[in-house]
Parts: sequence; C-alpha cells; structure tokens
Amino acid sequence: MASDDSHAVLAASFEAHRPHLQGVAYRMLGSRSEADDAVQEAWLRLSRVDAGEIANLRGWLTTVVARVCLDQLRSRKSRREDVLDDHLPEPSTTHPDQDAVLADSVGLALLVVLDTLAPAERVAFVLHDMFAVPFDEIAPLVGRSPAATRQLASRARRRVQGAEPASDEAVAAQRDVIQAFLTALRGGDFDALLAVLDPDVVVRTTGAPGGAGAPTEIRGAANWARGAVQFAHLAKVVEVALIDGSVGLIIGPRGRLTRALRFTIEGGKIVDVDIIFEPARLAELEVEPMPVA
Repeated sequence: MASDDSHAVLAASFEAHRPHLQGVAYRMLGSRSEADDAVQEAWLRLSRVDAGEIANLRGWLTTVVARVCLDQLRSRKSRREDVLDDHLPEPSTTHPDQDAVLADSVGLALLVVLDTLAPAERVAFVLHDMFAVPFDEIAPLVGRSPAATRQLASRARRRVQGAEPASDEAVAAQRDVIQAFLTALRGGDFDALLAVLDPDVVVRTTGAPGGAGAPTEIRGAANWARGAVQFAHLAKVVEVALIDGSVGLIIGPRGRLTRALRFTIEGGKIVDVDIIFEPARLAELEVEPMPVA
C-alpha cells in the first residue's frame, strides 16, 4: 500500500509540472503529438529512478524533456525531413483547446523561424530565452561549454529577431498597455494594476540580488500587484524601452542597466513577465529607450 501511495504522490507531482513540460517540448518540436511523446518519455524515465534522490524535480524533468527533444531534432535533421510541412502545429482531436493555447502562446511565425535553427541552437534558445535555464545547465545537454552555449543562443536570438520584427501597430499597442501599467505602479494604484494584468499572470524573476540565481515565480494578478505597489517609490526611475524589439521596462540609474522587465501581452492584458537582474543576461539584451509619449 505504501508503494501505491508513493506512486500516486509522484504521479501528482509530475502532473503539476506537465503544462510546463509540454510548453518546453512544444517550443522545441513544434508538434503537439511529439511534445506529448517527449513528456510521456520523461514520466517513464522518472518512474525508473529513485525520485527521492532528485532535489529539483522541475529542473530534472525539464532536462530530460530537453534531451529527448534534442535527440528528436537531430533525428529529423539526419533524415532530412521537411519539418515545415510535417512538424508545425497539427490539429488535435483530443486537445483542441490546449492546442490553441500552445499555438497562440508561441505563434506560427516563430515556430517557422525556430525550425530553421540547428538543433543545439534551438535547444539553447528555447531553454534560456523562454524558460530562463542558466547556460551552465544547458551546456552539458548540447555538449558545449557555457560560453559556447551562450553563443548558440545569441546566434539563434539574432535570427529570430531578424525574421519576426514587430509592426508599428503592435509596438504601439504594447506601449499603451505598458504605459498604463507604469502609471498605475507610480501611483501605487492597486486596482489600476489589476486592470492591466491577466488574472493568471505569471511573473518570473532570475538573478535577483541576494538570491541564488534560480528563477522564482509569482502567480496571480493580486499576488503580484500587492507586492508591486510597495515599490511605487522606485517607479520614478523606471523607463519604457524596446527590449529585443518588444516594449518593456528598464531601470538604468546613471546609464547602468540594472533591471529589465519583458512582457507578454495578449488581448490587452499582461499575461507573462520576465524580470531580469543577471548582468550576463542584461548584457545580451538589445535595449532602446523610448521617448516619453
């Protein structure tokens, strides 16, 4: 009975991480069915090891899924498959709503660009830029040094940015939302912050001073807004800027960038925020301050 209970607890823990793992695999492979297969393989591998020895289950599972996806990408390349025909998001009869969410969150145009990358480039870019995995953890996956892995991601980032520039209309719409957020923040206006945040917004912080550098997450508009209003006095040094082609916020006292906030906006609401403190990641960003409207 104890073993059955342990299995149930492990299965529940795995299910809690499934959406994250599916997101990683889908961005790696561009195929819902292959992403599901990769996630299932991660479960099979987890069931064959002593889970009690795993200190960070989410990190362990992410690494396993990344390895499975990298093998699949390399297999595609060796078979010279036409990935644009065979591996961009196919409809699913069993999970149409989830497919739509995945496709919307990534974008078909981005998937097309990702499919032009070499397997190691794609893995490095997806893990680092989309999921904030440190380069020293990605390096063993792609068989390179952390410095070389950083170059892989940088090369991929340039190709992605060059192939998918935001339109003037998109930039203007992003700016309206971010400016409303900043105005609410400066005024310490809790309700106005909630008005521009999706109720299920996810906020990730990496490399915060005093921390160990591991990403932390805050989920829910009210949870983040309550904390944000406490820092209203700091908002006067926050500026609106283009960060890698999208509208975000920066803090750069005396010309030295110390923090950047990158946003994902859907339907006029902020759904995802990446707060970057790490000097190495900040140095990789292309930042262009925007004039005050």
